[in-house]
Amino acid sequence: MASAQQGPVFTIVKGRLQQRANGVLALMGYSQTPDVTSGALSIKSAATNDPAFNNTSLGGGFTVSDSVPIYLEGTLGYARYDPRFIASDGVESRELPTRWNSVIGTVGVGWDFHLTHDLVLRPIVNGSYGRVKSDASIGSLYITNHTNIDLDFLAHGHLDAAGMGGSLMLDYEHYVEAYEVDVELRYTNIYLHSVNDSSRVVTGSSRNENASLWARYRAPTGWHALGRPVRYVLEFAHTSYFGQDADVVGFNHLTSVGTGLELDTSKYHPLWISRARAVVRYVFGQNVQGVSLGLAVTFD
Repeated sequence: MASAQQGPVFTIVKGRLQQRANGVLALMGYSQTPDVTSGALSIKSAATNDPAFNNTSLGGGFTVSDSVPIYLEGTLGYARYDPRFIASDGVESRELPTRWNSVIGTVGVGWDFHLTHDLVLRPIVNGSYGRVKSDASIGSLYITNHTNIDLDFLAHGHLDAAGMGGSLMLDYEHYVEAYEVDVELRYTNIYLHSVNDSSRVVTGSSRNENASLWARYRAPTGWHALGRPVRYVLEFAHTSYFGQDADVVGFNHLTSVGTGLELDTSKYHPLWISRARAVVRYVFGQNVQGVSLGLAVTFD
């Protein structure tokens, strides 16, 4: 381009594009399976100038029926990550305000093996597909007009990724009139890698390996609404991340405790919803803590 001959030529200083690409795929791991600890994350450290990371996911699962013990689950996640890059001509340095957006969807198919009336062993096969795309509205304009360099991936590139793996879950459900207990112990291992020659600059790969424990206790409050008892809800969840990608955002475990209320809407059957819950959760881990509000429904 003619403009490439004008002014100083800037180059990226310690851009580590390959390492960043692996890192952003590792961040997708927080959205690959239903998990209350990582379903809504917003992480930023102004003191250390760490790149901000925001993650939101929606997911759930169910068994078709007692007579057809096929388990189906799905998760859809969106994340925004702002890796900082520095361009320099040897004298002057400039920051490139890039933004990477990622979307990933994961489905799972499993089978319920009843060990006892209340305890189920559930192997699950998982498949994922996602895309990372640079925010060209900011990055491309700055790169084109101010740095005299052509960096396709930073300006308007994308990285498609696909993954396969599996999970193994122990699911305990004990329901009586006085109270209800749910406990899930789960191990997940999904390998994610770039596909379709989506970028000529970088490729990426990561492995989402984690173990999680989730428990919920529900019991009547003594109040009634919609013609049914109102229940209080107590929750506990803990997830530990393993492997070389475990601490990509500075922690390798998250813990959540929560409390809330549950309405039984089964008397009116609106949209086949039998229950609706609102739970306030306190989430904490290594150097991170926060509060979230979770809304959920149970379908008939």
